[in-house]
Amino acid sequence: MTRRFSLRRVAPGALRRDESGVTVVEFAMVAPVLGLVLLGGFDIAHTLYTRAALQGIVQKTARDSTLESGSDADAQAALDEKVRMQIKALANNATIDITRRYYRTFTDAAAARAETWTDTNSNGVCDGSEPYEDANNNNVWDRDGADNGQGGAKDATLYTVTVTYPRMFPLYNFIGVSRTTKLTATTVLRNQPYGDQSTYATATVRNCPPAVTAPTPTPTPTPSPSPSPTPSPTPVCLVYHPSHGCLVWAP
Repeated sequence: MTRRFSLRRVAPGALRRDESGVTVVEFAMVAPVLGLVLLGGFDIAHTLYTRAALQGIVQKTARDSTLESGSDADAQAALDEKVRMQIKALANNATIDITRRYYRTFTDAAAARAETWTDTNSNGVCDGSEPYEDANNNNVWDRDGADNGQGGAKDATLYTVTVTYPRMFPLYNFIGVSRTTKLTATTVLRNQPYGDQSTYATATVRNCPPAVTAPTPTPTPTPSPSPSPTPSPTPVCLVYHPSHGCLVWAP
């Protein structure tokens, strides 16, 4: 036999004391906050793991590059490709930038001093055809005093890998941070002494690139207004006859 339920049979005091279903309400209030905390934890954990893996990959690749077998351009390209493949395994939509800059000594790498130039316009940039001293004779003013590439025997090479990828979870909409994650791993290692370290020739005085000036916009010609036609004067009737109309018109 089915027993029918009626609200009339429940006393008001019993309804106030009834706690059935309160857990569902409490969970509905806590679940969004808990979900955001979990997503934030996952995002931070992924970033930390990727950073640690990236640093390990960079250290291993930099050591392999310092060998004599790694001085060849094809060998360096193969090592860089291994770096990209391992990073893509963690973030398949990542943008990867790999650079090599070499110095003569670790002291030069730590200082990273710009090549000497005469800053005539005092803007801190080598431009405007200012004279500078090309110490490594690569025909370019180097802000860090280094040269591109792996270098040769006994050179100190700065190996840098920069990884940029969209965040795994869209929390940036809630906490106001960038929607992309950027990680950089850098190491400096000296190439093995498989030969004598080369020396630079005498520094050459060159000129900085000319200053870039914004093009002057061409003024747009203003069209001359067309003269408005002069309206013809309306004739005025001077003498009007009821039967014959206007007899005399004024010009």
